[in-house]
Order: sequence, then structure tokens, then C-alpha cells
Amino acid sequence: MQNPKIIFMGTPEFAVPVMEAVNEKFGLSAVVTVPDKPQGRGLKLIPSQVKAKAEELGLKIFLPQSLKEEDFIEAVREIGPDIIVVIAFRILPKELYTLPSIASFNIHGSLLPKYRGAAPINHAIINGESATGLTSFILQDKVDTGNILLTKETDILPGMTAGELHDKLMPMAAELSIETIELLLKGSYQTISQNDSLASPAPKLFKENTVIDWNMSSKRVINFIHGLSPHPAAWTIMDGAVLKILKAVDTDSNSLKPGQFLLSKKEFLVGTSTGDIKILQLQPSNKKSMPVNDFLNGYRGTLQGMMI
Repeated sequence: MQNPKIIFMGTPEFAVPVMEAVNEKFGLSAVVTVPDKPQGRGLKLIPSQVKAKAEELGLKIFLPQSLKEEDFIEAVREIGPDIIVVIAFRILPKELYTLPSIASFNIHGSLLPKYRGAAPINHAIINGESATGLTSFILQDKVDTGNILLTKETDILPGMTAGELHDKLMPMAAELSIETIELLLKGSYQTISQNDSLASPAPKLFKENTVIDWNMSSKRVINFIHGLSPHPAAWTIMDGAVLKILKAVDTDSNSLKPGQFLLSKKEFLVGTSTGDIKILQLQPSNKKSMPVNDFLNGYRGTLQGMMI
């Protein structure tokens, strides 16, 4: 097909390389993202990263409050899209994702059906996976359950954080988007149905489910910390204040009880159910992320105690 009409939908940084790649290769008829949101003390309206880049590229942009708005759906219908590409965006209603003449597809940050949900990158590391990847699939009503088009796999290296895996997957997502569109345009392809019995959840992350349980094994605690680093960050309570922990390594020592901490001029140790771990990167309350040495140099609190 010559000059297919493609609409892109996405919001965060993760979606930007995909949008750029599709626009460079095929051209985009429009971009759909979220309205500007007030941020900071002055509540200044800040555009999504997708909107900011789309403006640079001079693309047509839609900012619907709701994807079910009749005026918005009619505007998309008037474009007459052949393909809608979705990544890191809202759930599309059926009246929207069925508009393209060929298909609407999503790129998801896991090897489906594993890690269906809002935080697949985080949960892959939290659960100690050694590999993950990306999946492009045809949209349908139930989230992350559509028939699979293509996948790309990659290793999760030891000690890798969610942020590092996110950055590794971004350019891969751009490649997968191009490969998927080319496949759809050829018209001769087969999809693979997902096996629901192999599905696992990747629920959204909140403060309530990101607190560290020091009674877990050292391996599970470290995976939990790395799977939430740098955002939203695993946290604990130390000296009566929230302390976010961003990077840690195992040690050969087993001298501390679960949640017990010990600080010296050179290291910060915390006990788990199977041994002590060493904190490498952290973020005290109301401060920026810092290496543990910077924290220890300025620390004036208790050198030994219990996390809550």
C-alpha cells in the first residue's frame, strides 16, 4: 500500500522513539495523546513527552479528555486510518480501535501473555526474570489479550534496574513498530492466540505495594528494589522518615535480623531473612537520589536500628 494513513497514540518517553520511527518511515496522519497536566507548585501546564515531540515534528495532534468523545471519534473517522499504533496509552474503546481499514495494534513491554498490565517492565525484574521483551498484538476489548503479531526478546542482565531495562527496550520498540506495520501492509500474515493459562499480572504500582518487606530473601529484596528503580522506587521507614532505596547488592554476611540496619563510614547494610544486603543508591525524603557514600558522609542519625 502506498502512503498508508497511520495514527499514533501514546504518552510517555517510552512511546517517543516509536512515534519518531513510524513518522520517519511512513508519515503520520495524526498523533493522539493526553491533555497537558498541571505540575509543580505553580501548577504550570506541562505537555506529555509525546505531545512535545509531535509539536517539534509539526504533526497534527489530538488531546481528547475522553477517548469516547463523539467529536474526537468522528475526527479520527474522517482521517480514514489504515492503521492505529498504540504504545503506553489509555485503553481504547471498541468504536475507536475498529476504525482502521487494516488494524489497530499495541506494543507491550513484555512477552505476552506474561505480565499483562500497566507495569510489565517493573514486574519482570521484581520476579527475577532472566529475559523479557516486547510484543505487538491486535487490539481487542480485554486489555493485553489480543492475538500476537510479532515479538522481540532480550536478556535481563544481573543487577539491571527497571530504568535500565526501559531504556534498552525503547529502541527495540521502535524497530518492532516498523516491522509490525510492514507485516500488516503486506496483508499475508498469521497471528498467534494468547494462552490465557500462561498469563501473569503486572498491576499498576502504588505506595501501598512498593514498600520493602525485609522478611523476604536477600535475592527477592534486591529484585524488588531494582524492579522499582528509579520510579516509583521501593521504600522503607528509617529514623521516622521515608527512605527510597534504588540499588543494592548481596553480601556474604548474615549478622543482621530482617530490617535491621548497620551504618559505618564505608557501607550501609540491612538484614533480610537470608542474609545482609549492601545499599548502593538511595533517596532520602525530600532529597535527590544519591550514591550511598554521599548519604553516609552527611548522615547524622542512628548508626544501628530497625527499619519499619
